[in-house]
Amino acid sequence: MNPYLDIIIRSASVYLFMVIALRIFGKKELSQLNTADVILILLISNSVQNAMVGTDTSLWGGLAAATVLFVVNFILKKLMFRYKRLNNLLQQKPEILIHNGKIDFDILSKLGITSDELTEAMHEHGVEYYKDVKLAMLEIDGNISIISGDKNLKQTHFKRKRAHKSLGGIN
Repeated sequence: MNPYLDIIIRSASVYLFMVIALRIFGKKELSQLNTADVILILLISNSVQNAMVGTDTSLWGGLAAATVLFVVNFILKKLMFRYKRLNNLLQQKPEILIHNGKIDFDILSKLGITSDELTEAMHEHGVEYYKDVKLAMLEIDGNISIISGDKNLKQTHFKRKRAHKSLGGIN
């Protein structure tokens, strides 16, 4: 087999594996990387390097692998934009945490969001009490958005801080 075709197949396979792995481990893990997450990402990139380039550690082999990753990423994003079912499969949906002052404890528990994190997000948005929140959502990028009835609130962005856990997931 042509060595560059081998690199193309290997790189595309690793890319698709990583997309699926990130989909399984969830959006909340992507909102803010801590030290353990950065280390995990570096180790993953090192561990899959040989899987992508095989024995070809030349400059051209590395450039071929990087080019394949960019191209596959570009194609996947275009396909996700064009095909809603693929987008729904690969991209998670926003989750409603509070609706009209009522907290959805089941969703908070499922997502591993503590009441302290939710309170911190509310304070970042200038809201003191849960009852004043019209809508609080965990967005697909891992941020928590807060909408209240107060027209004087400023727009802020709250990056969810992940509780320190074992390296069981990549958030």
